[in-house]
Amino acid sequence: MKNALGQPQTLLVLGGSSEIALATARRLVSERTRRVHLAGRPSPALTAAAEELTTLGAVVSVHDFDAGAVETHEDVLGKIFAEGDIDVVLLAFGVLGNQQHDEQNPLAAAAVAQVNYVGAVTSGLVSAAALRRQGHGSLIVLSSVAGQRARRANFIYGSTKAGLDAFAQGLGDSLHGTGVHVMVVRPGFVRGRMTKGLPAAPMSTTPVAVAVAIVAGLRRESETVWVPGPLGAVMPVLQHLPRSLFRRISR
Repeated sequence: MKNALGQPQTLLVLGGSSEIALATARRLVSERTRRVHLAGRPSPALTAAAEELTTLGAVVSVHDFDAGAVETHEDVLGKIFAEGDIDVVLLAFGVLGNQQHDEQNPLAAAAVAQVNYVGAVTSGLVSAAALRRQGHGSLIVLSSVAGQRARRANFIYGSTKAGLDAFAQGLGDSLHGTGVHVMVVRPGFVRGRMTKGLPAAPMSTTPVAVAVAIVAGLRRESETVWVPGPLGAVMPVLQHLPRSLFRRISR
């Protein structure tokens, strides 16, 4: 349960080696979150994240979780929630894919959709049901500005984020009044490990900046968080541009 200051005491990260997730966990631990569950595929990055958060003072558990193995989600997440109430679930996994390659390889494109959308649906529903049984908690869903309007350069990835975003909004509406809060986070281009080597986009951001916005939004119980904030004003304009014009400016 949250402490007397309203700060979450327990955090479950789905996608525990994510740079944004780790930056968010660091910030929450600095604000008195004491129990962290990191769920992800075994990797040196996941082990290093657990070690760092332990050094910062958290009690950390690592769980083997594969976002694409949707048939395992109920079992894996059920065992985590059985260990005690979770105040915050951060759904932070995702793959960028390779647009040029994936267009020519439908199964590769399907694998991107399996992780980014299908895996998020199953793990999101399992987590939401557990939070609802608790009667409290927040589910933070890491979406992307890429899902607001598909661009030629990354429409496979963008389409999966569009589906995820719509799902998270609907899930939030379905949980209204239950004590469970759903927050959708829409960062712009994030300069980090996943986008290394790609040309930077206007109004780009960093994992740390996204983490700061997530924690602030969590404190306010926001439903939607844009990072950086001005994207919230820019995107409605881009969404309504004629397609002929949008094609020219969004390659």
